[in-house]
Amino acid sequence: MHIPRKFKQQNIEELIALIRQHPFANVIVHGSAGLEAHHLPLLLNEKDGRFYLQGHIAKANPLWKNMVDGDNCLVVFNGPHSYISPNYYPTKAENGKAVPTWNYVAVHAKGAMRFVHDAAWIFNAIDSLTNEQERNQPKPWSITDAPRDYIDRMLPALVGINIEVSQLEGQWKLSQNQPEVNQQGVVTGLSELSEDGAQTVAKLVQQHAGID
Repeated sequence: MHIPRKFKQQNIEELIALIRQHPFANVIVHGSAGLEAHHLPLLLNEKDGRFYLQGHIAKANPLWKNMVDGDNCLVVFNGPHSYISPNYYPTKAENGKAVPTWNYVAVHAKGAMRFVHDAAWIFNAIDSLTNEQERNQPKPWSITDAPRDYIDRMLPALVGINIEVSQLEGQWKLSQNQPEVNQQGVVTGLSELSEDGAQTVAKLVQQHAGID
């Protein structure tokens, strides 16, 4: 993606945090069936200084047949986003020079996709992803709560996905190109909206602009 210098996010901890907070990804591939996009929850793991995105698909999904094992793919993680009205900018009242835009946070991961047919690997990937998502539940559900023979019958119908990440890049477009008075206007304007995305973006703008 095109990332203007002001919006480029290079803090690896911030990139990792967004992936873990927003794990439902758009996985974009180009295989024998042409260009495809798949929507999958993925778990980020680190091993020996390398990052891996792990998940699974149904064996009925032809993705694993359409791709050559090890082909590259693009994985997009979308974070909070919100429309930005020119009315939020105090400078608009002075000269009228303002247009709408959109603030957002996103991470792109590129890497080699490999398919795993080992039942134990798939079980562990599902178990790890489930535990990650259940951790804030009042009574977290575990894959071991289901009968093991029931799970064992399901595993052959799945194919594991293991993407070794070769590149991570992020864009934090949070009004950094605006003067402080307009950044404050964005925070105020978004804070008055009820949408969760607007409220979150307001906090991000405030945080990255250093506004009290």
